[in-house]
Amino acid sequence: MDLQDFLDHVGARRLLEAGSPAHAFLHDAAQEAMRVGAELNTGYRTPDEVRALLSRLTGRPVHESVTLFPPFHCEFGKNLTLGRDVFVNMGCRFQDAGGISVGDGSLIGHGCTVVTLNHASDPARRGDMLPAPVVIGRKVWLGAAVTVVPGVTIGDGAIVGAGAVVTRDVPPDTVVAGVPARVLRPTGFCSTDG
Repeated sequence: MDLQDFLDHVGARRLLEAGSPAHAFLHDAAQEAMRVGAELNTGYRTPDEVRALLSRLTGRPVHESVTLFPPFHCEFGKNLTLGRDVFVNMGCRFQDAGGISVGDGSLIGHGCTVVTLNHASDPARRGDMLPAPVVIGRKVWLGAAVTVVPGVTIGDGAIVGAGAVVTRDVPPDTVVAGVPARVLRPTGFCSTDG
């Protein structure tokens, strides 16, 4: 199995069976992601060096407007897309094997966790994983310590309050908070405005 085969597999939301070629590919790829992460998280790195390491991690160029403050942990890397003017604060953890997309102008607060794989409920099959992508729209703000679970889309301009656990889609231009996150009110702004 190669990278494109794996991306096609998870893109179709097909089960990653424990011990399968797709599962083995994920574990092997995680080793490279951990190597890049170790470089990123040990010692000071200039913003340009951080972006170069993110480009190695994701396998694609990262725009010069992206800012990330280490430490940052990512278990796969090759299914992570960061838009322009994205800011990721310290201590974030992205499990991107199922696909994470962060839209232009979004802010990801300290210690956020974004996950894209669920394990099987059956204890005999607990090693199996079901991928589901997370889409974070444009101009989204995730407060500190937010957790986003697999399969969630957060609409453009939304604000997610600190400590929230996002278990379902968030409409554009709304404020959500809590565990599980619930809509509190509109932001009062339209994400398509300047």
